[in-house]
Amino acid sequence: MKSIASVLIHKSQFPENVRRDLLQSLRSRKINHKFHYDSIKQTHKWLALHQIYAPSRSDKNVHAIYKQSFEAAVAKIKSRSVHVIGLGCGGGQKDTRLLKLLKTRGKVVFYTPCDVSVAMVLTARQTAFAVLPKGNCFPFVCDLATANFNWEGRRVGDPDLFGTAARRPFPKIVTFFGMIPNFEPQDILPKLASLIRPKDFLLFSANLAPGKNYDAGMEKILPQYDNVPTRDWLMTFLPDLGVEKRDGKLCFEIETAQNGLKRVVADFHFKRARQIGVEGRTFNFKSGETIRLFFSYRYTPEHVRKILAAHKLEICGQWIAKSEEEGVFLCRRK
Repeated sequence: MKSIASVLIHKSQFPENVRRDLLQSLRSRKINHKFHYDSIKQTHKWLALHQIYAPSRSDKNVHAIYKQSFEAAVAKIKSRSVHVIGLGCGGGQKDTRLLKLLKTRGKVVFYTPCDVSVAMVLTARQTAFAVLPKGNCFPFVCDLATANFNWEGRRVGDPDLFGTAARRPFPKIVTFFGMIPNFEPQDILPKLASLIRPKDFLLFSANLAPGKNYDAGMEKILPQYDNVPTRDWLMTFLPDLGVEKRDGKLCFEIETAQNGLKRVVADFHFKRARQIGVEGRTFNFKSGETIRLFFSYRYTPEHVRKILAAHKLEICGQWIAKSEEEGVFLCRRK
């Protein structure tokens, strides 16, 4: 039926687990990034922000490196069928470009748009329909931060997990575009590595600090975060919990994490006391306290290669934008 969409939802996004994660976020004063994509309003604000600031939309060279990476990935797939798993699919625009190229090369393509947001997954699903028949698309909602990828003895992306007619696994291309900056690398990389079998490929992008001086590169990219649309997007979360904008100030800064990598962080500094109540739990914030709303790591190509090697993933192709602010990497298991 054209008016119905079937979407699988992993238990990590069941109400009781979302509630648990929200309480933990408030308790730790560190907000799980998924809560910035939770509502349709937040999704629309993020998509608008992405339209303005995403280099792949505004920089022709960045658009070109994605095209080159897609061509290289497609050339690696020798089988007739392939399954594309879009982890953190967003609106699905980049994934759909890859799907289209695979289809033009005569491949039978299956697609799983996967995101924490139902609205995002449905948007990616609709975008992919320009290329794929509906029967080849399997929208999937889960929290990548807390979900175990080896569900019920199967790996996410194995076609029979999503009800396709295929009875034996075929190669996967797992995409992870614009996502790695918002995860602790030691948490997300083991999960990504667990998905990649010998004939599979991981295709992901990383935001980079440009130039040879890491500190100077970080300062250069800071305005891409500290701007009105980003502030508006991030500040959708706290008011929904009863925090008023006049209760404090959202501040962006650059910090060095324990792993030696640098990241941009966004903290809300309370200027006056505020009490937040969530489902019978009370959280008190004193004047001078902070709550972390967001962080985004910035890598260098050398950092990327090093952290991948630590998880038995090797780069078999990389494409760095002329601006040196974004890179796309094609990886396989060692």
